[in-house]
Amino acid sequence: MEESRQLDPEAAGDHIDRLYRAAVALSGSPQLAEDLVQETYVKVLSRPRFIRRDDDLAYLMRALRNVWYSELRGRGSRPAQTELSPEEVGSSTRIGDPELSLEAGDVLGAVAALPDEFREVVAAVDIGGLSYAQAAKALGIPEGTVMSRLARGRTRIAEQLGAEENG
Repeated sequence: MEESRQLDPEAAGDHIDRLYRAAVALSGSPQLAEDLVQETYVKVLSRPRFIRRDDDLAYLMRALRNVWYSELRGRGSRPAQTELSPEEVGSSTRIGDPELSLEAGDVLGAVAALPDEFREVVAAVDIGGLSYAQAAKALGIPEGTVMSRLARGRTRIAEQLGAEENG
């Protein structure tokens, strides 16, 4: 039998910034991201959670994804906003340098504009910091699919940012 351990509620708070950035990338909205992260923590911390093979971050990322899907089902579709305003960029990236904030906002906007299957993987690996194996487990897909979607997602982001730079 697999050994399980209880999710430490105090340690779960250590991942809030990563979850927030991933939620911004998933939703395209800092305000919605705050709601998604809050709802994730409410659900996860409402009762003891036992984790078998995942680490805390992978478990929380999977919970965030489930909350995001619940939000989408409640709305009936994906929110239309995928471009972040300069004010939202500063709040979503928590970067003091305005130029870096703008660049980070461009990247988060490009991630938010990706199709769902690419956006989830990019948010989990590049923004959330999960390994390929952790992302595969959190997203319920094979590790090879994570690598493939990540490569294609990154290519689309680079193309979009290149087009903005040249346009």
